[in-house]
Amino acid sequence: MGQGQPRPAEGAALTDALHSVFGFRSFRPNQEGIVRAVLAGRDAFAVMPTGGGKSLCYQLPAHLLPGTCVVISPLISLMKDQVDAAQATGLRAEFLNSSLDASERSQVSRRLAAGQLDLLYVAPERFALDGFVEALQSVPLCLLAVDEAHCISEWGHDFRPDYLRLSHLVERFPSVPVAAFTATATRRVQADITERLHLRDPHTVRASFDRPNLFYQVIAKDRPDRQILSFLRQRRGDSGIVYRTTRNSVEQTAAALRAAGVDALPYHAGLEPEVRKRHQEAFNRDEVTVIVATIAFGMGIDKSNIRFVVHADLPKNMEAYYQETGRSGRDGEPAHCLLLFGRGDISKIRYFIEQIEDDTERRVAEEKLRQMVQFATVNVCRRRQILAYFGEQLAEDGCAGCDVCSGRVEQVEATREAQIVMSAVVRTGQRFGAAHVVDVVTGADTQKVRDYGHDRVRTYGAGAGKPKRFWRGIIDNLIAQGCLAQADGQFPTLHVTSAGSDVLFGKQPFLVLKQAEPAKKKRKARRQPGEPEVIEAYDHGLFERLRELRRDLAREQNVPPYVVFSDRTLRELARDVPTTPAAMRAVTGVGEVKLERYGQVFIDAIRQHLGGAAADDDAP
Repeated sequence: MGQGQPRPAEGAALTDALHSVFGFRSFRPNQEGIVRAVLAGRDAFAVMPTGGGKSLCYQLPAHLLPGTCVVISPLISLMKDQVDAAQATGLRAEFLNSSLDASERSQVSRRLAAGQLDLLYVAPERFALDGFVEALQSVPLCLLAVDEAHCISEWGHDFRPDYLRLSHLVERFPSVPVAAFTATATRRVQADITERLHLRDPHTVRASFDRPNLFYQVIAKDRPDRQILSFLRQRRGDSGIVYRTTRNSVEQTAAALRAAGVDALPYHAGLEPEVRKRHQEAFNRDEVTVIVATIAFGMGIDKSNIRFVVHADLPKNMEAYYQETGRSGRDGEPAHCLLLFGRGDISKIRYFIEQIEDDTERRVAEEKLRQMVQFATVNVCRRRQILAYFGEQLAEDGCAGCDVCSGRVEQVEATREAQIVMSAVVRTGQRFGAAHVVDVVTGADTQKVRDYGHDRVRTYGAGAGKPKRFWRGIIDNLIAQGCLAQADGQFPTLHVTSAGSDVLFGKQPFLVLKQAEPAKKKRKARRQPGEPEVIEAYDHGLFERLRELRRDLAREQNVPPYVVFSDRTLRELARDVPTTPAAMRAVTGVGEVKLERYGQVFIDAIRQHLGGAAADDDAP
């Protein structure tokens, strides 16, 4: 069908399919507009946050339209899980990638040629293989969906050259609509994606980047393995990811957590592929609760019940941080994002930035690092900073969803400390880096201090009562708030800016964030219109019983547990305790195929639980 030609399934048929196939009673924000545009044969471009339901935007049309929807994704490690999840709803789905042997690839190709597939997942590299495009041109297609579309833009944080082949999709398939989806794109990246894919007057959605169910917290890094363990002990049984920068730190942290009794596995590029795959599957299937990973863990995660993400090292930029924290809370329920910030991380990242040969690319990387440091140090709402990075404003004065706004940190004046540091910078000629300035302020007896005569300047030893770590934190804050500037190159010397002069001479105060006691009042996640409610009142004993049943069924079928039912569905079951198929059909996530496949066994478990509870009540 060509662009603009009428498509089927208007009105009630659309919502009927939404409920009967996927088990949802209503669309999430922006979904319906995208689906209707695709059904009308239009191209589409959507920036939707992780957990926003972008897969439904191509899976529902794939169910309703004649022909096959081809989903182009770099997530080879995730494709089987995506196909399992689609098949569990009744869709005819397969994937083609290098993990299949020749006979398996032939079988999928035959099903494609015979028109027996609603969905086909492929990697962008496949478009370079001889005959693949020609094979697609010989079968009816209803949609080409480009997932993780930011990978086609060199301005994106995860550019992949293989995606450039997709620039010819419109030329090779002129009568097939193209829909591009990404969770992280600045407006510059958005424009680049639209241009490179040659999208034709696309229906464009730029959804809010706000994830109301995520709580953002930053604390000073000090013995990170102990801090991580303390954090995890408050969340026993919850699934989560701990990100570390290096392979060695991944192994070290995973070993420390296991030694302390935490069910954790490492994941990094240095492991054998089979080991990485086994560890990822163990996490996806709830066989372990914590994965400790480098960013090699990447985008290959579709697990909906991740309750926390810990960054034990500073991410390189805000896009990476947003995407990695976005792996938590995909089911819409509250999740916690913790960043451990230490100034040592800045110099490590800067070392790699200095290896970049292209001047423009190096300056861009420096600016992105500065923005990341500012996020961690400046006394401004964390959520407001994230949204501002993507060109969006927070509608409220306070978000109640970060440590700054919820009272977990407090703003304290540090004007005198800032003046001590900047005075030391000025009195040493603005020719030295942070380490030497800290030595001067703390009164360190080093050869370098003596050689330059800096033991005789007025600010020598003015901060001797506080540790070096404190003064490095003040310098980080001064840099992040634009009071000190750091030179590029091998010798990052410090100099005072005009804003810093205002603080130095008492014209402006200087504020920093100080960790405070956690607020006693339990935070309630904000919810936007169309967002699912947070399920609080449910039978926790029944929930655990249903979770065990789900795990057993998933193991029998060799699929991740969330393919059977999400945690949200289990909580609704534990809240509503349906004991008939009709009652179970009303629960979110229970479509007709899943009701037929799993309904009776869950109903039996609920009845047994209720019978046991009644027996307990009657006992003397």
